Amino acid sequence: MITFQKYVKAENLEEAYTLNQSKNNKIVGGMLWMRLSTANYNTVIDLSGLGLDKIEENETCFKIGAMVTLRALETNKSLNDYTNNAVSTALKDIIGVQFRNLATVGGTIWGRYGFSDVLTVLLTLDTYVELYKGGTVSLAEFASMKYDRDIITNIIINKKACKCVYDSVRIQRTDFPVLTCAVSRLDGEYRIAVGARPAKARLYGDDEAVLASGITNESAALFAEKLAKQVPTYSNNRGSAAYRSQLVKVLTERNLIKLGGLM
Repeated sequence: MITFQKYVKAENLEEAYTLNQSKNNKIVGGMLWMRLSTANYNTVIDLSGLGLDKIEENETCFKIGAMVTLRALETNKSLNDYTNNAVSTALKDIIGVQFRNLATVGGTIWGRYGFSDVLTVLLTLDTYVELYKGGTVSLAEFASMKYDRDIITNIIINKKACKCVYDSVRIQRTDFPVLTCAVSRLDGEYRIAVGARPAKARLYGDDEAVLASGITNESAALFAEKLAKQVPTYSNNRGSAAYRSQLVKVLTERNLIKLGGLM
């Protein structure tokens, strides 16, 4: 359990940013993973009063505030229509509804967790992270950045011609995933993200143009076989590296065939 001496509900982002520059202070989101740590902080900083709990949509993008809950993301009809329900599929087995009603998008993306279904599916979209001081960077770039003292304000998903599919393997529902896999065709480009390796999700493309002539059972199998040799996997108590590599092949092939059916 964490302990802290002081709680501050920030009145603006500048106040939150200034407080967060101290290593003894911490931004809090849903506090669902953070509370399990044994850290001791001087001040925890709450962003819930800053209007960052909205999903806004216009003709060109979705703008998702950092304090939007995973449940709000899961049930947003426009976003799920756009992603062929890949977002709701990715989120529906994360612990339980009560958990998803508290966990925030900003906290999840900031954590860059190896087990993150959210990171996996959003990597296959044209997704950007809006930082208070650091500007706007692609999610793929953000995922590889070192942790710093900036603040995520919004997640931006640009609307492009998109078809998307998501799948994962779990030992049982609501458990952490053994492997996650999302596949999309975005403006004619294939994007494949694999996570829970058990390291954080990575994004891959069709660099050898295996799918250039379209998705068939043969091209999907060939691409999946090649990808399984590229994706680094490791062992932990949920599965061996060899098992995960086999899952990369199976889930990628399965998702590609599903994707082909949507096009």
